[in-house]
Amino acid sequence: PQESFFGHMKDELASEIPEWTSFEAAKASIDRWMDYYNNDRCQWDLAKLSPNEYYHYITTGEYPAGMLPLWVK
Repeated sequence: PQESFFGHMKDELASEIPEWTSFEAAKASIDRWMDYYNNDRCQWDLAKLSPNEYYHYITTGEYPAGMLPLWVK
């Protein structure tokens, strides 16, 4: 899982890397991507939910509002 995560991160940030001129610029870009990854980037293996949505679903049993699980459609 970690190799997959970092592989996706490198692929999706590749165009920004040449623009990093400081640690702060790299950190801001990575922080922005990690927020996107955890909150907005849906993943097939997580019932088409983001990691945070999936965690909420697993711990509460409540599927996100406005979204139906694959097995209900």
